[in-house]
Amino acid sequence: MDSKFKTTEISNPEFESNNLKFITVKTPNLKGRGDICVFVPPFKNLKNIPIVTLLHGVYGSAWIWAHKAGVHFTALKMMEAGLIKPMVIAMPSDGLWGDGSGYLPHQNANYESWIVNDVFDAVTENIDCTSKASPLFISGLSMGGYGALRLGAKYAEKYSGISAHSSITNSNQMHLFVEEDDSNYQLNNRSLEDVFQVILQNKKKLPPLRFDCGKNDLLIEYNRSLHQNLVSKNIPHSYEEFNGAHEWPYWQEHVKDSLLFFNKCISKQT
Repeated sequence: MDSKFKTTEISNPEFESNNLKFITVKTPNLKGRGDICVFVPPFKNLKNIPIVTLLHGVYGSAWIWAHKAGVHFTALKMMEAGLIKPMVIAMPSDGLWGDGSGYLPHQNANYESWIVNDVFDAVTENIDCTSKASPLFISGLSMGGYGALRLGAKYAEKYSGISAHSSITNSNQMHLFVEEDDSNYQLNNRSLEDVFQVILQNKKKLPPLRFDCGKNDLLIEYNRSLHQNLVSKNIPHSYEEFNGAHEWPYWQEHVKDSLLFFNKCISKQT
């Protein structure tokens, strides 16, 4: 099989643990290499199973969902309990620009295309239980929630479901977390930086959509505003608020909601 990438490195099964694999590929979109941590369910005879792209927040990288929230343990327990069907969880870096790339196209690298195209290609090329026929879902936290909502809506035909936690809802909120100048996140079409505007532009083809936020989160009012804007335009979605703040215990708990939501989407497709 011809690879989409100039070079690919994948972890040696002899040294892997807890069903996690690591993939590094070289891609023009990053002008270099990108990392992906991948949870692969340890069950036999799996074929064309769903792929969940799970995006990290600022300061993070490919390892952080696994090693700060144990999402691979959570997912496996849910699968073993029959709560969700087997699914691969692909956890890419955001491209490692500054405190966070925003999963946006920058002048020198396309962090958007890295997520939307390269991650899917890298997983389907290297993980046997997946293929181009695998349904694709996207989720994330904070900056990763922003990436999930914006990219899931912009590329609505590619994704079968969108879920987000504690999300930034416009690139102009990046300054709350990063030291880099706001101008780095500004697109030629400024409306494409705003989650609501992107959803509105693609409302006729949106996949199932949900998002949540902690009641003590510094982003709660932005999430409430997004919810109200979607309601005002009669755009179907689910929005929930839970106890908690902008912190890992919240995301460790509520990533379960994303997995359950995606499982419902899968069940409706079959």
